[in-house]
Amino acid sequence: MEQTVRPPAVSGLFYPAERGVLQQQVAGFLEKAGTDNVAPPKALIAPHAGYPFSGAVAGEAYATVRTMADRIERVILLGPSHRIPFRGIAASSADYFATPMGNVRVDQATQADLVAQRSDVVYREDAHEREHGLEVHLPFLQALMDDFSVVPLVVGDATPEEVGTLLDSLWGGPETLIAISSDLSHFMDYDSAVRRDRATSEAIENLAWEKVRDGDACGRHPINGLLWLARQKGLEGRILDLRNSGDAGAPRDSVVGYGAYVFH
Repeated sequence: MEQTVRPPAVSGLFYPAERGVLQQQVAGFLEKAGTDNVAPPKALIAPHAGYPFSGAVAGEAYATVRTMADRIERVILLGPSHRIPFRGIAASSADYFATPMGNVRVDQATQADLVAQRSDVVYREDAHEREHGLEVHLPFLQALMDDFSVVPLVVGDATPEEVGTLLDSLWGGPETLIAISSDLSHFMDYDSAVRRDRATSEAIENLAWEKVRDGDACGRHPINGLLWLARQKGLEGRILDLRNSGDAGAPRDSVVGYGAYVFH
């Protein structure tokens, strides 16, 4: 059977289209991260905006994975749907997701099991085709790991329990990393965004999924699923970085918030 590749949707827009430039930029984000003393996490949350705005924040989260990267075989990657509204969770039938750094293998066996076992998980290529939320995380994973697969899931309207039970079924051991893609508040003035994002970050650290509401984070559905499960499993959340686009030189009258978090 011919294998299918999901091509990059935002190469040259959210991140560099040239392989060498992209590799150098991602390596710089990871090297500048101040998280060397943070233990490798079971799960993380990182943003998905253009690299000039949120790449450094994502680097803070992904740098914590470095010391265990050779043990990770599979990454469960969840993010919100920016393009189309739908109920449930969208899998992809693609065999690979491509970036300028190469192809990332999709764990199709796991996706097939999810689709077969859960009524809320379906194959929806339209949810993946132009979606940037998962794609911008892939170069960080490629920079850290040589041989791994990804389970890319776009989360539509889904409850914390729905997402949480899905994550629980895929939890595994040290061979599995959970990564959630999300930005924080959108299009508020700088000071208002700082206040709102601080409150959201406190809720995330405390695993208080009930307090992460509409408008607090574009990826609140996958975030809240992780928090729901993390509370059940007795994990602890930790914030590593919190900024917004105004800190990166964008106009401060309308900013987007970015946070990096890990869970042990």
